[in-house]
Amino acid sequence: MIEGIMSEKIEVIVKNSTRLGEGPHWDDTSRCLYYVDVFVGDGYRYNAVTGDHSRLDFGDTTVSVIIPRQKGGFLVSQRTDLAILDSWDSGKVTSIAKVEAEANMFNDGKVDACGRLWIGSCFNGKDIPDSQKWPKNQGSLYSLDADGSVKKHISNISISNGMDWTDDNSVMYYIDSIPRQVWAFDFDITAGTISNKRTVADFSSTEIPDMGYPDGMTIDTEGKLWVACFDAGKVVRIDPETGTVIRTVKFPCEKITSCCFGGEDLTDLYVTSANPALENTTLAGSLFKVTGLGVRGRKANMFTG
Repeated sequence: MIEGIMSEKIEVIVKNSTRLGEGPHWDDTSRCLYYVDVFVGDGYRYNAVTGDHSRLDFGDTTVSVIIPRQKGGFLVSQRTDLAILDSWDSGKVTSIAKVEAEANMFNDGKVDACGRLWIGSCFNGKDIPDSQKWPKNQGSLYSLDADGSVKKHISNISISNGMDWTDDNSVMYYIDSIPRQVWAFDFDITAGTISNKRTVADFSSTEIPDMGYPDGMTIDTEGKLWVACFDAGKVVRIDPETGTVIRTVKFPCEKITSCCFGGEDLTDLYVTSANPALENTTLAGSLFKVTGLGVRGRKANMFTG
């Protein structure tokens, strides 16, 4: 157990489990956390009740999201496609939409309160290990409705990453990691559209030092953003009204990738990380759980399709 400030505690749930851990999703029904190892093509399920940790091999592909469906099974991404996983035990995957060009891959995604998926893309990382050197502005942000229709909302994105919505669904927050921007958009949940882009937090600003690159993100019930800081070893809590960092949770590895709230009362913060070198001598690539934060998140949405 790693003691932090303000009584929070950081626990290592699974040590060195991923090369690029991403996409944590807490399923309130099963009390399980789902997350992925993007380039290895593995999905993981951690049962917080039993402590069981299982792996599902998706084969020679990338995978960035595993999100439960209201109809059963899961919605998953596979490099350029969106697909349905029948069940964790069967492992059967069926593509429902090929969306992206072969040079790209899907990255972070999340389901809104209407049950539609929002997911972005970036360069597929092939033969270029350093993501900061990937071709820029060739990713996009899409949505997938329950009827299977796909819409493109934004182009010229470099590395599409974290997203979430205000409690009243009037604002969508969204991250592009390479320009180091956290943006806000006016959100029309009925139409499934976004507009009026503005900057919430600029990680390249000298007023926000030592932040690394904004990566995955979640929101708490007080409307504050929790942003994973890749290459900075921390998760920060940001007030979106002022753009200021109001809390920092420091981790024992640098490449923190994403976070989500979970646990019985949604007060635990699950945090993924990366270990590109696949070294087992540090805590890089581990799955962490932070308790004692004094805030809580919201129940994650299921895909309605």
